[in-house]
Amino acid sequence: MAYLEFVGDNAENEGGKSSKFYEVTQEGSVLHLRWGKIGTDGQKSEKSFPSDEAATKEMEKLIAEKVKKGYVQK
Repeated sequence: MAYLEFVGDNAENEGGKSSKFYEVTQEGSVLHLRWGKIGTDGQKSEKSFPSDEAATKEMEKLIAEKVKKGYVQK
């Protein structure tokens, strides 16, 4: 499981302050995603992949994208 948070200025929010989270959990070949404002339950979705390895690769890609945007792993 990876849990990341972003707190600070957010260009996507027209320069406003932002405090949000992103969570991804792998269960075999399925990724469970959860994201939203810190302090809320957020939104949830699932992504299925043909193999465990494909799911792991996608999870690593998603985490790298969030870190690039300024999220910090907690």
